[in-house]
This record gives sequence, C-alpha cells and structure tokens, in this order.
Amino acid sequence: MTRTILSSATKEVVIGFDQPFVMIGERINPTGRKLLAAEMKEGNFDRVIADAIAQVEGGAQMLDVNAGIPLADEPALLAKAIQLVQGVTDVPLCIDSSIIEALEAGIAVYEGKPLINSVTGEDENLERVLPLVARHGAAVVAISNDETGISEDPDVRFEVAKKIVNRAADHGIKPEDVVVDPLVMPIGAMGGAGRQVFALVHRLRTELGVNTTCGASNVSFGLPNRHVVTGTFLAMAISHGMTSAIMNPLHKEVKDSVMAADVLNNQDPNCAAWIQANRDPNADAGARGRRTGRRRGASA
Repeated sequence: MTRTILSSATKEVVIGFDQPFVMIGERINPTGRKLLAAEMKEGNFDRVIADAIAQVEGGAQMLDVNAGIPLADEPALLAKAIQLVQGVTDVPLCIDSSIIEALEAGIAVYEGKPLINSVTGEDENLERVLPLVARHGAAVVAISNDETGISEDPDVRFEVAKKIVNRAADHGIKPEDVVVDPLVMPIGAMGGAGRQVFALVHRLRTELGVNTTCGASNVSFGLPNRHVVTGTFLAMAISHGMTSAIMNPLHKEVKDSVMAADVLNNQDPNCAAWIQANRDPNADAGARGRRTGRRRGASA
C-alpha cells in the first residue's frame, strides 16, 4: 500500500490507501481574502495564527500555508508564517507557492518533512522544483497540467501525472512521495468535471499507485449551497480512491461528508471517530442519571 509520510517536529501524518482521509486546511491563503492579505503584508499574522488553531481544532490533520501576495516579499512572509504556525500547532504543513525562492525559504525554516505544493509538468518547472524536493527529503504535490494548459481529457492529464512521477524518480523521489492533484474544475462551468476527476483518481491509484489530493472547493465555485456540493464531491472522490484534499474543515457539511465516507470505506474502526463527533452529550448524561436512579431505588 502506498503511504506518504509527512511530519512536523513532533507528529507524523500518513496519507494512504489504507488510511483515513487526510483533511489539509486551506484557510491560510491570502488569495481572495483581502483582509488577510493586507494584514500579512503589514506583518500582522494574528489571523494566520487564529486560522491555524481553528482548523486543527476543526479536525484538519495538516495545514496548507500560502503567502502569495502581489508586490510583497513572499519568501519572507512564507517563512514567517510557517514558523508561527509551527509554534502554535503540531500538525505537518503543506508549503504552498509557485515561487521557487518562497519554497526554498519555507523549507529552510520548516521542522520535519513537509509536503511541497507544487510542481507542474512543464520541463522548466520540473527541473527547478524536483531537485529542491529531493535535496530536503520532502514530498511534493504534482499538478497534472503542463505547457499546453489544463486538458479537458482525463487521459492527457494522466499522462502529465505519469511524466511527473517518472521525472521525480529520476531525482530519487519515490512514487509514495508524489501526491497527484488531478485538477478539479468548477462543475457549474464544466458539467463533466466530477466524472473526469473520479475516472482519473481511479487510474492514478490503480495504475500509478500514487496518493491524490485536490483543491476541493473549486468544484462548487459559483454555486448556491456550495458546501453540500463540495462535501458530496469529496465523498464520491474518496470512493474512487482520493486520499486527501486541501479543504475547509470548518464547513460542517464538508467535514461530515468526509467523516461519513471514512466510515463507509472502513477507515474509521468501529465508527469511533464518527460516534465521538456526533454523540449527543445529553444522552450520556441522561443515561448516567437513570443508572444512578436505579441504584438509589435498589438501596431503598
């Protein structure tokens, strides 16, 4: 079974076919969050810290950290954010940037084995990112697009993913340290986007033997009641073999769908996590009261 092992200074997380689904918290990302972007650019990381703590408390087993702000010193901001997040949480991180200098700065301060987000199929990008990943013994997200863009043909995207896995092997990076993103498109704009991803995830698992991830919220972009769509998409993707996603664990509909999928996929032994999350605390208190009442009655 393919297992991608990530770590912080004190904690390991395993992404794998025989493991519970890994939720990677998405919120430490200034894209589309003007207030967060402005604060980070000014050196205010209070919201970053609060988002990190809230997502871990919400169930995220990893956190994605991105500092992509136009006209800002992204390498310095990313390094600072990683240090602060590692100071308040113990979960492994996904270091997220399209700028090689920012990735280098993030890896330099990271404690543990991170997931690098990301590398694409362009030759130039491969030859810049993969040596960095190999040198630091990290794992990497492989995004299945190349110089030609994002193909609507899942077979083309599979071939791009295969190319990245093979090129990673040339640098000494094992397939278990390549986590493929099949690229989720908005279902409102492309009706077949869900089925394309399901088919591709199945092939990535059965033919390449690699773990998978995605930006889950992309699928529901622009739709009303979008969290239900995102959660249902993830449950279906899990049934086809997806093993992790960059997502918001604070959206109950999405988190509940992931946890239910783990139950139905036999990745939640004895339904323990589901029961713990959904047990009615008042029912437990009532049961204790009834038991106490019976004891008093017997004594009388």
